Amino acid sequence: MLEIGTKAPAFSLSDQNGDIHTLEEYAGKKLILYFYPKDNTAGCSKQACGFGELYPQFLEKDAVVVGVSKDSVASHKRFEEKYGLPFTLLSDPELAAIQAYDVWHEKKMCGKVSMGVVRTTYLIDENGIIVKAFDKVKAVENPAQMLELL
Repeated sequence: MLEIGTKAPAFSLSDQNGDIHTLEEYAGKKLILYFYPKDNTAGCSKQACGFGELYPQFLEKDAVVVGVSKDSVASHKRFEEKYGLPFTLLSDPELAAIQAYDVWHEKKMCGKVSMGVVRTTYLIDENGIIVKAFDKVKAVENPAQMLELL
């Protein structure tokens, strides 16, 4: 996990519509950048829907929510449409941002060890500085936790 007070790493990734997004375009706004393991899984769906339900309140606080996983653009599009998600989902199959934000780690599931995304959420301020960072995030609680922070 990256240190609070450090500059957030730049990224350039495609969203669910194939449009490119960069960290720079969020300058002047608070950015909730959350990394999640996989589209259409139970925890990831709950977390995304939670952010979706609270999204108008994030906008009122001049904050933007962006989700990132290694899933494809097409997978993100299906995920967005299935749950009516109102925010940007970025596709990082090359793991560029996922590794830059230090969320790619060894995980153990049912005794099996593999590499994967550790659910992590960063709050980045208007100047691109990380002001809060949470790893091992509880999917259901995370959206309300981030709104409360603002």
